Amino acid sequence: MMNKRYCMQTFIYGKGRKNMGSILKSLMKDKKMKKAITGVLALSLITSIGIQQVGANENLGYVDPSTNTNPGHSGTNVETYRILANSETGQPEIEAAKKGVLSLDGKQFKDLNGNKSLDLYEDWRKPVNKRVADLVSKMTLAEKAGLMLINTHTPIANPTDGKYVKSDDPLIVGKNMRYVIFRQTPTVDVIAKYTNQLQELGESSRLGIPVVVTSNPRNHASTDYTNIAATKGQHSFWPGPLGFAAAGDTNAVNEFSEIAAKEWRAAGIRKVYGYTADIATDPLWARIEDTFGENPIVASNMIYNVIKGFQGEKLGTESVAITVKHFPGGGARDNGLDPHFVEGKFNPYPTEGSLLKYHIPPFAAAIKANVSSIMPYYAYPSNDSADQGLPWYSKDQQFEEVGFALNEPILNGFLRGELGFKGYVNSDTGAIGDNAWGAESLSPEQKVAKAINAGTDIISGSSEPQLIIDAVKKGFLLEKTVNESITLLLTEMMHLGLFEDPYVDAQHALDVVANPKVQELAYEAHLKSLVLLRNDQNLLPLKDAKLKEVKLYVEMFPGGTDGASTKGLIDTIKKHDPSITITNKLEEATHAYIYVKPVQSNWDNNPRITVGPETGITNVDRIVTIQKTVPTITAVNMTNPWVLDKIEPNAAALIGTFGTKAEAIVDVIRGKFNPTGKLPFALPASIKAVDDEVGDVPSYAPEEDASYSYVNKSGDAYKYGFGLSYNQGKAKEKSNKK
Repeated sequence: MMNKRYCMQTFIYGKGRKNMGSILKSLMKDKKMKKAITGVLALSLITSIGIQQVGANENLGYVDPSTNTNPGHSGTNVETYRILANSETGQPEIEAAKKGVLSLDGKQFKDLNGNKSLDLYEDWRKPVNKRVADLVSKMTLAEKAGLMLINTHTPIANPTDGKYVKSDDPLIVGKNMRYVIFRQTPTVDVIAKYTNQLQELGESSRLGIPVVVTSNPRNHASTDYTNIAATKGQHSFWPGPLGFAAAGDTNAVNEFSEIAAKEWRAAGIRKVYGYTADIATDPLWARIEDTFGENPIVASNMIYNVIKGFQGEKLGTESVAITVKHFPGGGARDNGLDPHFVEGKFNPYPTEGSLLKYHIPPFAAAIKANVSSIMPYYAYPSNDSADQGLPWYSKDQQFEEVGFALNEPILNGFLRGELGFKGYVNSDTGAIGDNAWGAESLSPEQKVAKAINAGTDIISGSSEPQLIIDAVKKGFLLEKTVNESITLLLTEMMHLGLFEDPYVDAQHALDVVANPKVQELAYEAHLKSLVLLRNDQNLLPLKDAKLKEVKLYVEMFPGGTDGASTKGLIDTIKKHDPSITITNKLEEATHAYIYVKPVQSNWDNNPRITVGPETGITNVDRIVTIQKTVPTITAVNMTNPWVLDKIEPNAAALIGTFGTKAEAIVDVIRGKFNPTGKLPFALPASIKAVDDEVGDVPSYAPEEDASYSYVNKSGDAYKYGFGLSYNQGKAKEKSNKK
């Protein structure tokens, strides 16, 4: 796996010097081992024996990695000294690039602070809480403040010297930051090299505190700013969260999460900014794409399995930590307005008890699964809401109208006190800055202090530790409170094993994501996620006998610059299923397949869900023309519950997709897979129905009007849980009561 001198070091230090003779004698019988040993034995023995008495304990050995390295991980320029794990002795894997390795009683430890003595926090044999307490006691206020910040970190693009990170990096070195958000989408070997170099900087620091590299989800297609499609061929590609909800297969979610965790871990990314536990109760909200739909029971099951898949039963060296968002639920919106904008700065709860009944269950499931951290949303709870059953903030106010990340009754009172959350709170990006709704009059130091005092432990979107330092110096914040926050952060790092071995192998990262069996599993999930919404003309499936007479016209909406998106779709279909005859001229076609991909912007303060110019489909008339010319299969990618009144009536068949591979749609059209997916949310009948709906409850709730859902040309209502199948005609709707 890695080109290291770990064989010799494991035997020398893992078994003890008394057994060295018999061990070497046994090894020397093998000619290849004999040749390898002779080249390194002298240096290993001289180095270790020559410093036998360094440190307070006369039996404490020390190895300087600068004199005991072979080339580091495959394809990277970070050289490390490595000790393999030993289950018999409890020895964890140790890997050091800049700090020495201590040896005591046949076990090895990283000398993280470089004092050639074994400190309590360096001793992996000790309980994590004691290690963390020791480290906290050694940290300066500046180091503590840096640890409590997380912000975007961008690697140097295409470096000629292979260095993706500067040696004087302004965040890691200059600001003592240890949590970073990685948003780029290079190949995984590049990610591995980049994360290794970040860890090298962390290890080089005074106390050797490692780095936690964080990312938004990377295994799904997205219309979001992260452009995850650029990683095609690298991370395995699965349907989006709505697709998993449509498939209704929690085993697939757990399977996906375990696989994704291996891929992330192999590249050195150890924390997910996700997944989203919000309930999609307002169809206008632009972030529905990231949710598991409108049913809190389904969302709770999905969230629970995602956490167990990524983190395992408990946080450990094989885990990727999860940050579930956005507490206490971002789906309760006012006309879809998002709290990125002042117009959407509050969460309304017009329905009595809706918060606890619909929005909290997925977060309760996350806490039950031992989620590592939780992210509050930007908004604040509105006092115009109906009674939500929580203790009132004051005699006259149900809530403190201040952003959730600064809201002490919500975080320390409800999240920790009532729900029993034991992890740390990670603010949303900018939630303590310009988007600190309800706290606009406070100074920057006061905002930071209010958030930390309220229960926020790490502030996202800030690279200014001086604000925390000043808040302490000015008396807004106690250092004791700071210590409580960094204790939670360091505990996560310790459990992840980053203090012992934060380094990864670039070639291994490529090998992990190249597993063809994984993509087969992902492809099955894509197939299961598709929802057949209409097939009353029995156009589908296009089996071989029927296909012989078909000349298919294909077009995508939007088509892309100079039709690039349409051309890409045609090329994909031809490559995947050459038996399909495609014509570029509508007048020559017998049938058509159009793929419609409306888009809602996260940054739009006037959200719309009609299929038209406001959602990127500028030529709806063209869609209708095609549908009226030949029998047309119409697929619609559903990042939101779109109003389909303009494009459904003239379709011969209609399919709902959720970040689905184009090949999977083709296989369903061809009858190679019988669709089983169900709508994860209801589709509204009209904009009027949307305007009349209650934004804090699901479509099937008794508070909603029965006429909310769209009824198609054949008379089917697109309610939550609707879905057709080829052999059943009409599939049963999902039950909302379990």
